[in-house]
Amino acid sequence: MEPWMRTRSELFALVTCLTLVGTARADEQGLRRTAALGATPVSAAGAGSAKSALDTAQIEQLTGAKGQLDEKEGVFKVSVPRTDLQPTTAGVKIPTSMGLTSWAAFQRSPGHTMVMGDLVLAEDQVNPVMSVALDSGLEVTALHNHFFWESPRVMFMHIGGMGDEKALASAVGKVFAKVKETAGGKGETPSAQIDPAQSSLDASKIDAALGVKGKVDQGVYKVTIGRTTRMDGAQVGNAMGVNTWAAFAGSDDHAVVDGDFAMLESELQPVLKALRHAGIDIVAIHQHMTGEQPRILFLHYWGVGSTQDLARGLRAALDRTATRVGAR
Repeated sequence: MEPWMRTRSELFALVTCLTLVGTARADEQGLRRTAALGATPVSAAGAGSAKSALDTAQIEQLTGAKGQLDEKEGVFKVSVPRTDLQPTTAGVKIPTSMGLTSWAAFQRSPGHTMVMGDLVLAEDQVNPVMSVALDSGLEVTALHNHFFWESPRVMFMHIGGMGDEKALASAVGKVFAKVKETAGGKGETPSAQIDPAQSSLDASKIDAALGVKGKVDQGVYKVTIGRTTRMDGAQVGNAMGVNTWAAFAGSDDHAVVDGDFAMLESELQPVLKALRHAGIDIVAIHQHMTGEQPRILFLHYWGVGSTQDLARGLRAALDRTATRVGAR
């Protein structure tokens, strides 16, 4: 070997040695810092595996839907395209790839699993599916439309939950099964032949159930119950639209009620359950404001039945909130 080649080789070996020593020292220091924080060091591959430690086969089995794992985010998402709906929006035929796929995404978190999803539903499916979701331990967090001018009408219901992976997957499976069961017009559509101008209901029965007196306008008996929140340093309340209201029409035996329910985020699920258990349909869940403290959510509802049953159902929902009303 030529002298210059030997010298170059020796220099290369020396540089390599110094590099390895420096790397080892850096790794040692890093391990010490990790130990000082009380954490267990893992490789990048190990971190990804820990984050996505989901039983994907079990989730597919329990939900009855095929899924796909996002290894980067550790999320397993099952999907059910609503190929049966085939709506037309403003003359445009909407394929499932334009947002007509129900889905539920699962992610592991420390000590539990989280699920979030969006359900694509025909109008008559919304409340039967919502009841199954609530009764199965899931939360319903929003109900709204994504389109204008579509036929048939399509609604979108967002769900969520946190807890045991198997229980969550089973709950989602029950929801997907109810969607399938109620497809093709097999859901629920209430009907009532009522002309508010001909109302004959006894308002005192509504007052007694709700603990609040209302007013009559054009044959409709309306009760309003205010709440308060703060926006931009000012208190806003009933007169600014922060309220729950109910409008009744018809007779004592056969009446309709529609209205708006104002509640805190923590009150949404109990209110939904109370209204659904009373047979009152939910038609929208959303917010009316941004930036308010505490945050106020609103749901809109529709019910058909006797005035007493409807009023008692609403009172049961009110009792799940911090709203102050008179005794029954």
